[in-house]
Amino acid sequence: MEAIVSPHAPQPVGPYSQAVRTGDFLFLAGQIPLDPATGKLVDGDIKMQACRVLENIKAVLLAAGTDLRHVVKSTVFMVDLKEFPDMNAVYAEYFKAPYPARSTVQVAALPTGARVEIEVVVGLK
Repeated sequence: MEAIVSPHAPQPVGPYSQAVRTGDFLFLAGQIPLDPATGKLVDGDIKMQACRVLENIKAVLLAAGTDLRHVVKSTVFMVDLKEFPDMNAVYAEYFKAPYPARSTVQVAALPTGARVEIEVVVGLK
């Protein structure tokens, strides 16, 4: 197993890696909308938060030598599924067909008061 680290994504605040490569897969930890420069939650609505999350994911993928085209599965955690259409509109700007498989779940809360968190699995072959 190899840990992947990007200086252009928020640094882990606990005992976990931004991503790990094992075999033909890359597993990314969930990203929340933290600005990597400040470590603070971005101000704004679900669209701004989803955009920051996906930019953080792109930065980790770049550090691993891959990109969003190789994402095979994503899991989206949201505090309020009423915001799903807005989050989904941003998501559609980042992912193109064939789209990764996806699950979306409403949760009671996310770290630092985030509205959205996304984790992805990438196929490397």
